[in-house]
Amino acid sequence: MDEEQGQFEKRSFVEEMGLFFEQSGMPRMAGRVLAWLLLSDPPQQSLDELAEALMASKGSISTTTRLLIQIGLIERISLPGVRHNYFRTRPRAFQHSLKQGVERVAILRKLAERGLELLEGKAPLTRQGLEEMRDMYAFFEREFPLLLERWEQEQEERRSQFVQ
Repeated sequence: MDEEQGQFEKRSFVEEMGLFFEQSGMPRMAGRVLAWLLLSDPPQQSLDELAEALMASKGSISTTTRLLIQIGLIERISLPGVRHNYFRTRPRAFQHSLKQGVERVAILRKLAERGLELLEGKAPLTRQGLEEMRDMYAFFEREFPLLLERWEQEQEERRSQFVQ
């Protein structure tokens, strides 16, 4: 792939990630910033570099990086001898994100249980939606940690292969 085609593909990826984030209820710029950081070489980028690369205002980038830091996908770092900050994807960012998802699943299960308490003594048909919600989230609350543990073990095995 030539340089021009590579840049086009990179920009397409950035925009696809932006659209995905937007469809998921997040700002499009959050997906664009995260995608750019995932593709960047070097992996850390300054506010100015992000603004230039994404053709966005510094204010928009600043707001977006604060959001991505808050949800645990990127982090702010400083480099020795450099006065401004850089941003990069957080190590194990997606693992962290899934763990936060497990916490949200537990909250939703508890909310379903609370709703079922309010419907105590009501007809099964009335309770059906909340029972399904409770049961589904209870299942995921049990299974997600096991999946994450298996994934972490797999990653450890993979890392140990590189060390040998």
